[in-house]
Amino acid sequence: MTTSYRSVPVRPSEITPHSLYLSRREFLKAVGITTASTLLAACAPKTVGLTASPIKKDEFGDSANSFEDITHYNNYYEFSENKKAVNQLSRDFKGHPWIVEVYGLVRHPKRYAIEDLIRNFPQQERIYRLRCVEAWSMVIPWMGFPLASLLKEVEPTSEAKFVRFETLLDADQFPHQGSHLYPWPYREGLRLDEAMHDLTILATGLYGQSLPNADGAPIRLVVPWKYGFKSIKAIVKIELVAKQPGTFWRTINRKQYGFYSNVNPDPTSSRWSQAYERRIGELSHRPTLPFNGYAEQVSDLYKGMDLIENY
Repeated sequence: MTTSYRSVPVRPSEITPHSLYLSRREFLKAVGITTASTLLAACAPKTVGLTASPIKKDEFGDSANSFEDITHYNNYYEFSENKKAVNQLSRDFKGHPWIVEVYGLVRHPKRYAIEDLIRNFPQQERIYRLRCVEAWSMVIPWMGFPLASLLKEVEPTSEAKFVRFETLLDADQFPHQGSHLYPWPYREGLRLDEAMHDLTILATGLYGQSLPNADGAPIRLVVPWKYGFKSIKAIVKIELVAKQPGTFWRTINRKQYGFYSNVNPDPTSSRWSQAYERRIGELSHRPTLPFNGYAEQVSDLYKGMDLIENY
C-alpha cells in the first residue's frame, strides 16, 4: 500500500546530525568546500540538535543512502563520464556568487542570488527516490523548496506551456565541457503542469547541509518520478516558453531519450532494461515501479497518453 505523500517544513531538531555520518574533516574532504562555498553554507539549513535515530526513510519505508554513497557515485557529465571520478573533480567548483535568472513568458522576470532563494523560500526536507536510466537507484534526503513557489512569484503568462532549464556554461569549472561530442550547456525541460506539481523541487542541500558540488551545487532540479537525467544540476536559467524545448540527451539520441522520461518498467527504446533496478549499496535487484513509485501522485498528469509512445 502506498503511503500518502506529506510535505512539511523541516525542523532543526529533525535533521540528522552530520557528525553521525562524517567527521568535520571527512565532510570537508568529501564535499570539497572552498572558502567561497563555505560562505554559501552560512545561508543553508543548519544541523542542530540530535534525533532519536540517524536512519531516515522515504514514504515507502526505504532507508536513505549514506552521505558517502550520494556524494561519491554521480552522473555529472560536465565533470566526467566516470561516476566515481566526479567527487574529486568537482572539489574546487565555486557555487558562489551564483545567480539564477527566471524569465521568458512571465509577468515579473527576476534574477535571484542563491542566498535569496534559500532565504525567501522555506526549505523543506524531501526524502525522494532517484532512479537513473542505467538501472541504478538511491534514496536521498534533499533540502529544498517547491519549484511552483518560485514560478508563482514570477507569474507565468497564459502563453507559457513549458519550462526550460539551463546549466552553467564554464569550461574552466566543468572540464568535460571542453568535449565537442556533447551539445553544451546541459538543457532540460518540463511541461508547466509537471513543473508546478508539489513533488517537483529545487534542491539546495541534502542531509541538512548545503548541496555538495558532486550533486549539483548550489541548486538543482529534482523530479522524483522521472529518470535522473531530467533533474538538471547547477541551474543558472529558468525560462518559461510556449513550445516544448530541446533537451541535452534528446538532442544526442532522440530515439533513446524521450522528453517525458517517466520511470517505466515496460519495454522502451532504452539500451538498458528498465524492468529492474539496483539500489546503490545493495547486491540484489528490485522491480522498477511505474513513475518510480509515485504513480498515485502524478499519473493523472498523463491521463489518456500512451506512455510508451510519449516516453
